[in-house]
Amino acid sequence: MPWREVTPVSERTEFIAFANQDELTMSALCRRFGVSRKTGYKWLRRARDAGLAGLADRPRRPLRSPLRTDRDVEAFICALRGEHPAWGGRKLHHLLRNDGFPSPPAPSTITGILRRNGLLTPERPPPRDWQRFEETSPNGLWQMDFKGPFATAEGRCHALTVLDDHSRFNLCLAACANQQGQTVRAQLTSVMQRYGLPDRMLMDNGSPWGSDAFHQHTWFTAWLIRLGVAVSHGRPYHPQTQGKEERFHRTLELEVLRSRCWQSLADVQCAFDAWRTVYNLLRPHESLAQATPASRYRPSPRPFPATLPPIEYAPGDEVRKVQQKGLIHFRGREILISRAFIGEPVGLRPVGDSIWDVYYCYQQIGQIDLTR
Repeated sequence: MPWREVTPVSERTEFIAFANQDELTMSALCRRFGVSRKTGYKWLRRARDAGLAGLADRPRRPLRSPLRTDRDVEAFICALRGEHPAWGGRKLHHLLRNDGFPSPPAPSTITGILRRNGLLTPERPPPRDWQRFEETSPNGLWQMDFKGPFATAEGRCHALTVLDDHSRFNLCLAACANQQGQTVRAQLTSVMQRYGLPDRMLMDNGSPWGSDAFHQHTWFTAWLIRLGVAVSHGRPYHPQTQGKEERFHRTLELEVLRSRCWQSLADVQCAFDAWRTVYNLLRPHESLAQATPASRYRPSPRPFPATLPPIEYAPGDEVRKVQQKGLIHFRGREILISRAFIGEPVGLRPVGDSIWDVYYCYQQIGQIDLTR
């Protein structure tokens, strides 16, 4: 299968980044990217001989320019700010340094240049009154949410985003026509086929991955659990639980969505694909000590399964099949579990006198107290 025609350079750049990590064999990496080993080795050779410029089908803007005077340096920095209008002095300094720019100005000097040229728009960060957390390794937790919707000439666009909590690596940035479960499942299947399975995913309580306070699971989250991905929901009305997703959406708004009026979903997706490469591979991230997300991310060693694994429970569990309306029959009672698991077996595990924990596969989804 050839490279996807939408963004071949992005595909090749990401392939090279993961190939240099030695986390996957060349055969496994080529399978995830849908290319032959011959093609994979070809782009490795071109990257080794000519760097990232060798991956492009057209000339790239040179990252090093023969600047001779301070005025030339200032003009170059202003032009670089024009390419990345939301980047400040620190990010531009690290970009210049990473690209081999000779003696790049200090971040404070670059900030002064931007201010003198009327290019600096200070933005006050939101107050923080919550405890920050970070997974200790890649794929320990993915955060997922929708951004938008926003208008295009052909209709509304919903931006589906998936972020690795440890590295801030963006795994999915998709322009979707709706927020339906089938749409999300198709996008996430493609993501997991490339990057493997995470240990856990964090989502809010909205559709399609949540419903209400009593039935937080949906058929979509049931599918994730069946894959072996634990599901967590943020506290209702507390978006800071998914703070990294919220911050990513702010960056997406500043650097992409505000830039122009959009004609179609394809128009948006083209811009998303180009910016995603910049965000993952080039843009210094302040929370990562100005490293790039790709430098801290590794694909998951857990591959996406060709078929769903069987559902098994412990010998002491009592198993019941969830009937219509999400009910089970247990000890002479009808007990509501969730419509998300209709037709599926759930396991009831005793934890005390007349108290049973309810499991679907390995994840606890509720508790039954027969004294109530």
